[in-house]
Amino acid sequence: MIQVAIIGYGTVGSGVAEVIERNAEGIARKAGQPIAVKYICDIRDFPGDPNEGKLCKDFGVVLKDPEVSVVVESIGGLKPAYQFVKDSLLAGKSVVTSNKELVATHGWELLQIAKERGIQFLFEASVGGGTPIIRPIYQCMAANEFTEIAGILNGTTNFMLTKMKREDLSFDEALKLAQSLGYAETTDPSADVDGHDACRKICILGSLAFGRHIFPAQVPTEGIRAITTADMAAAERLGYAIKLIGRAKRLEDGRVLAEVCPALLPGESQLASVSDVYNGILVRSDMLGDVLFYGRGAGKLPTASAVVSDIIDCVKSEDVHRTLFWVKSEEEFLADPAEDVLRRYLRLEGGTQEALSKAVAAAFGAPELVQPSGEGIVCILPAQSGKAFATGIAALPDWAKVATALKVLPY
Repeated sequence: MIQVAIIGYGTVGSGVAEVIERNAEGIARKAGQPIAVKYICDIRDFPGDPNEGKLCKDFGVVLKDPEVSVVVESIGGLKPAYQFVKDSLLAGKSVVTSNKELVATHGWELLQIAKERGIQFLFEASVGGGTPIIRPIYQCMAANEFTEIAGILNGTTNFMLTKMKREDLSFDEALKLAQSLGYAETTDPSADVDGHDACRKICILGSLAFGRHIFPAQVPTEGIRAITTADMAAAERLGYAIKLIGRAKRLEDGRVLAEVCPALLPGESQLASVSDVYNGILVRSDMLGDVLFYGRGAGKLPTASAVVSDIIDCVKSEDVHRTLFWVKSEEEFLADPAEDVLRRYLRLEGGTQEALSKAVAAAFGAPELVQPSGEGIVCILPAQSGKAFATGIAALPDWAKVATALKVLPY
C-alpha cells in the first residue's frame, strides 16, 4: 500500500482526499496497489470532518515517517510551500502539486532534486486544473519539436471578457459578477485580472516545451483592466474577439519570446470561440501541427482528479525525468516581444474621424481597416515590429489620444 500525506486541507487538498476515498478500488487497480491518505497536515482544526483523525499540525512528522512515499502539496503560494516541497524531495519522497506559482518560480530546482534522487515531482494540475496539458506535452508529444504554445489560460478573465462582449458589461461590472460567483477573489483579484496567473502558467508550459526555465519576472505581462465595452464592440465589428493570451514562441535563432497580453484573435479561430470560464491552449509542433486543449481551468474535483492521476504516476513510473525536465536558463534565452512583427489594433480619440484617419496614415502608412467608433476611430494597422509601432505612436499629433492599442495574434 502507498501512503500519502496531504499538506494543506483547503479546496484542492480536501478534494484529493475525497477522490482517493471515493474511487479507491479503481485507483488501486490502475496504480497496481492501494493508495491511502495517512496524514493531512494543516495548522487549522476541522472538527467533525471525516478525516479529522488523520490531521497533523507538525510537518516534521510527515518528513520522518518512512511509510509516506508521496506528499501532496496543496497550500498554494511560495511560503511555506517551497520549503515543504524541497524538504520532502530531499527526504526521498515524491511530490505532487497544483501550485502554479511554485512550479513557475522553482520548477527547475525541484525537478533537479527529484531527478538526482530518482523520485518524482509532478504538477499536471498546475496549468489546466483538471484539463490534461502537462502530460500530453511530455509524453504523448515527446517526439515533436515545439514551435509555439499560446492560449487562454485564465478562466476568470475569459468569463469577464465574455460577459463584457455578450452583455455589454463594463470591466468593473464584469469583475463584480465574477466575484459574486466565486470566480474571482473578492479582496484582491489582481492575480487574475492583471495577468499574473496566466503568466505563471505560460512560464510552466514554455519551460516544458523549450527545455529551459522561464521565470515570471522575465515575462512582460499585461492584464485586462484597460479593455472597455467600446473595444469589445469594435473588435466584433472588425471580425475579431478580444482574449487574454499567454504565449511562448521559439524564434529561428533559438531564443524564446514569451508574454501575456490582451489581444485580438480572428473571429473564426478556435481560441476565439472559447468562452466563459473555459480555457483553450494551442500547441504547435513540427510533426503534429496544431493541437488544441480545451476545458475548465479550475474546480475542486477536476483539479483533485489531476492530482490523483499524478499520484498514480508516481507509483507506476520508475523515471519520467527523461522528458518531464528542464534546466535553469540565462536571460539571453528570452527575446523581447517587441521583436515580433504583428498587425495592431488601435482606437484613437480626440479629433474628427477624417483628421484621425489622416494622422494614422501619416504615422503608420495606410491602415488595413478603419471604422468610426464613438468620438474617434478604430483601425487595424499593417504588420510591424514593436519598435516601429512605438515610433508611429510618437509621430501622432498631440491631439490624437490613443485610447487602446492591442496586438492582433494569428491564432
